Amino acid sequence: MSAEDTPERTTGGLAGKVAGKAKEAFGSLTDNDALAREGRLQQSQVDAEQDAAQQAARARQQEAQADNEAAHNQIEREREELRTELASKDREEAIERGRRQTEVQAQAREHEAESAAEADRRRNEADAAQAEEQAETQRMSAAAEAVRLEQEARRAEERADQLDPKENK
Repeated sequence: MSAEDTPERTTGGLAGKVAGKAKEAFGSLTDNDALAREGRLQQSQVDAEQDAAQQAARARQQEAQADNEAAHNQIEREREELRTELASKDREEAIERGRRQTEVQAQAREHEAESAAEADRRRNEADAAQAEEQAETQRMSAAAEAVRLEQEARRAEERADQLDPKENK
């Protein structure tokens, strides 16, 4: 098994990008199309991984924002409940019916706020899940493209071997 037949584990991040550029440049200088192609593929893979990481980070940020909004809504509900309690104590005897009506309204507002916060949270979670799914789809697409290009390179090498078998021995 030659070095060209062995699948190489690529490094991600800046090191992977630099290694890919170096392979591409060296392959171009030495007319080694396979090495140049491998370098381009490595760079594409690093770019896809970076895009996926950025989308995942955005998804986490959206989820954190949803959590913050839910906490803010909870605090606002608690403030509203305290205001309602103080007002009802001040006028408890004189406005018993009004207090009951206010309490019902406060509960309705609280329920609406909870429903709205839950809807926001679900929407944000769905957005985050979709962003993660898109990132995974892009990563998978990049990986599939890399495999396709690798197979195409192998077929081209096989055709070259068939056309001029002496050159590769």
